[in-house]
Amino acid sequence: MALPTPHPAAEEDLVERAIDGDADSFSELVRRHRDGWFTLALRLLGDREVAADVTQETAIRAWKAMGSFRNESKFTTWTHRIVVNTAWTFRRRANRYATTPIEFVDDPTHDPLEFHAERLGIREEVAIALWSLSDANRAVVVLKDVYGWSHAEVSQALGITITAAKVRLHRGRTALRRDLEGVL
Repeated sequence: MALPTPHPAAEEDLVERAIDGDADSFSELVRRHRDGWFTLALRLLGDREVAADVTQETAIRAWKAMGSFRNESKFTTWTHRIVVNTAWTFRRRANRYATTPIEFVDDPTHDPLEFHAERLGIREEVAIALWSLSDANRAVVVLKDVYGWSHAEVSQALGITITAAKVRLHRGRTALRRDLEGVL
């Protein structure tokens, strides 16, 4: 006779226990969300090694700040803001210490719009257009159009107003449309 499998703990329960300092609950939250953190960092930075470092640093920062999490937003939204802030910190640090220009290698397997670009046969063009956006506009486009977040979630994750999120999304989409005009 097989033993019944336990039901996985609800996210809210894990968050509450982690807020109270339960490291095992926090470890389970990290296990559930680390792939999403990595994917977001990779989409923002375009470098697998740096994205892995950002993911690890996100877990550390989230654990240190867990006691201050007030459950006013979803845990995912809160940690995605940490990912974005950490990614920008890593990028600034890399730019500060870089001695040679960083060139992004076009690796189509990491294109944030891979599915649609592949379907239309324009993967390389989309990657180039996406990377031509400013960091701020690219972050909003990725969170809104790739992850499907609401304007409120984007604004909260990036620490900007909803109006600013909408403006950056409009600017990002306009630039993408302009850059892809001859392709689409």
